[in-house]
Amino acid sequence: MQLKIAGLHKNSVVDGPGLRTVVFVQGCPHNCCGCHNPETHDPDGGSRVEINELAEQILAEKGLSGVTFSGGEPFMQSKALSVLAAILKERGINLVVYSGYTFEQLTEMAKGDPAVAELLVAADLLIDGPYVQEERDLSVLYRGSRNQRIIDVPQSLQSGTVILSPLHFRGLKKENA
Repeated sequence: MQLKIAGLHKNSVVDGPGLRTVVFVQGCPHNCCGCHNPETHDPDGGSRVEINELAEQILAEKGLSGVTFSGGEPFMQSKALSVLAAILKERGINLVVYSGYTFEQLTEMAKGDPAVAELLVAADLLIDGPYVQEERDLSVLYRGSRNQRIIDVPQSLQSGTVILSPLHFRGLKKENA
């Protein structure tokens, strides 16, 4: 199985907790004004990689704390990413997924798409919601705008309601909390 990616970034400390490898997927329907990665929007761009080869490359990294799926929009390629996520989770890798969709939208999408459900279940943290340029805030950890949330996915799925990760509140100014 193949995944279409815009790139791979090793040794990131800004895309989730610890030292991470970031898989930037290709293709995004959101077209957020001011997007940090506009080159990832075109679904015809990027390059194709074999999932098993990508997994081997990621797992060969020394000192890796986790992997982040970013984009583009990861849930546009949920089947391929759910396969990659299963390989990584088997090895105990922490997984952060960024999405322009909200958790609520994704749980609704998951009802009709098993691959969306599989990818969502694999995530430890979800950073959800579109980037909103008017809410840009460099003080919010791992996010570009205040509307985005850092969600504890396992707890949220178990409870049936959004449970914010304690990381969500780090760096927030009092008036934003």
